[in-house]
Amino acid sequence: MREAVKGAARAVALVIVAPSLASYAMRSRLMGRDRALEGSTQFWACAPGVIGQYLRRAFLMHAIAHCAPSAVIEFGTIFSSASARIDDRAYVGPRCHIGWAHLERDVLLAAGVHVPSGADTHGTASLALPIRDQPGARREVCVGAGSWIGSAAVVMADVGSDSIVGAGAVVVQALPDRVVAGGVPARVIKPREPALKRAN
Repeated sequence: MREAVKGAARAVALVIVAPSLASYAMRSRLMGRDRALEGSTQFWACAPGVIGQYLRRAFLMHAIAHCAPSAVIEFGTIFSSASARIDDRAYVGPRCHIGWAHLERDVLLAAGVHVPSGADTHGTASLALPIRDQPGARREVCVGAGSWIGSAAVVMADVGSDSIVGAGAVVVQALPDRVVAGGVPARVIKPREPALKRAN
């Protein structure tokens, strides 16, 4: 019964976001997918509660590279790359910013996490040009399955599976699987050991 109710809610949400998807498709041709996506997700970011979660997911399932039906995207979250991928049971907390990211299954992002499209989205090599006029290099940032990213962290490099990144950390170099990391720049603090190993 519960799954039937969820399925009906998903269908209603899709009907509600359909005009926005049509608008997004038209604007994508004029201004590019990423720019059009950012405006659309700003609009849907304002829908509160569970209804907002269903509406955001319904829109994103048809607007980005992949958004799983079991993903949860909270209030205030904005996407800036149509190449983003959100896998099964991933949770994106309130007021996050997601660029070209791949959030694998069971990833948890706390409030205010930023995952931009790598560390080099803006060029900085020339002092003769304003930074805004210098070409950047975007890349996919992957947060591995089962990882937890703490509030207000900035993740500009890959995070391995089952890892924890502390609140306020800035990840500029790739982190391995099953570690706890924190700080600015983030560094590995300790490995995550299985509970049985710690008990011995």
